[in-house]
Amino acid sequence: MKITRIEVSSRYKKSFRKLPSLIQKKVIKKINVFRESPFDPTLRTHPLSGKDKECWAFWINYTYRIKFVFLSDKEVLFLEVGTHDIYK
Repeated sequence: MKITRIEVSSRYKKSFRKLPSLIQKKVIKKINVFRESPFDPTLRTHPLSGKDKECWAFWINYTYRIKFVFLSDKEVLFLEVGTHDIYK
């Protein structure tokens, strides 16, 4: 399954701009992997729970994540990118 469309929220854009440039580059690389295969094992894509039970997340690295929702099988909306604080 390939992702054909990725939308981004204003919150995602703002949080992306605040990331260190090295992390921004990693984010772009991981998004390319995600686009080809959203459940690639290197991404550790997982559903969230609690108030975020509609959402999913995948790993950029040990510290950073992207939180998103599936709009359809091939479309996603990135909600936020950052450390574990994005879950609060």
